[in-house]
Amino acid sequence: MTELKVTTVCAVIVSYHPASVVLRKLLDAVTPQVGAVVLVDNASDGSWQAALGSSLRAHGGALLTQTENLGLAAAQNIGIDWARSNGYHHVLLLDQDSEPAQDMVAALLGALQTLSSAHRVGAVGPRFHDRREGRHAPFVRIGFPLNRKLWCEHDAQTIACDFLISSGVLIPIAVLDQVGLMDAGLFIDNVDLEWSFRARAAGYALFGVCAATMHHRLGDSRHVLPFRSGQFVVHGPVRLYYMMRNRLLLYRLRHTPRVWIAQDLPRVLVKLFLFGVLVGPRRRNLRCMLSGLRDGLRGRQGARPEELR
Repeated sequence: MTELKVTTVCAVIVSYHPASVVLRKLLDAVTPQVGAVVLVDNASDGSWQAALGSSLRAHGGALLTQTENLGLAAAQNIGIDWARSNGYHHVLLLDQDSEPAQDMVAALLGALQTLSSAHRVGAVGPRFHDRREGRHAPFVRIGFPLNRKLWCEHDAQTIACDFLISSGVLIPIAVLDQVGLMDAGLFIDNVDLEWSFRARAAGYALFGVCAATMHHRLGDSRHVLPFRSGQFVVHGPVRLYYMMRNRLLLYRLRHTPRVWIAQDLPRVLVKLFLFGVLVGPRRRNLRCMLSGLRDGLRGRQGARPEELR
């Protein structure tokens, strides 16, 4: 199938010490599909920026290098502002290790336009596949005691859901003007969840688009439970700090669904056990998680404390 270029869409990619081969693969996949690509780099090392910046500018995009790591949310906001000021009507947010399928953007925009005739749509997102898994991930409706997983049955299907992961999400600029930008205080984790909750509270619907697909890597690795009873995503100690801190910050927000808080609270104990007992480095994992909980209770935002660097 020939790739379709959607000129109203600007792709916003955030990078932080990226693998150049993986990043180039992403750019090769998304550039032909959108009007422009803006790459916001959070003070990465290396000499790859010069050649890449020239390539982006040649296609109408930009490389916006930061002098320090501002975090995912703040960098996304910088890219969104660039897209708005350059006349784009939609932004496609992407992580540096994602790989959109051919014509993913056209499928997303087509679904957005169709759904908008009957719904107040805030954003649409693709179904994604982690290559370490045997199938695509489901979309989710929040419930108690467990979430409801909604699987794609055919490509023509669109699925109403309660949140979309940030990588691959397509958002109209007009919606961002109403709902607001990403919460820079969260820095990295749960940024997509918070924005989804805020959009839903403002009366917008979110949809997964089964015809749009993307490869995306969740977490650093996978850990198999004893007796092969399942597996879970493994994150590093510092990421665990943000996961613990930011969930408590979300608990404080009026637009966070109470049902999500009720079913998320037990996960705090589960993660303390998994990463403090089963998965190393156990001592540092536990220290970072407890620091995150303490800072969450204090309402601390932004970058993690210096002692965790």
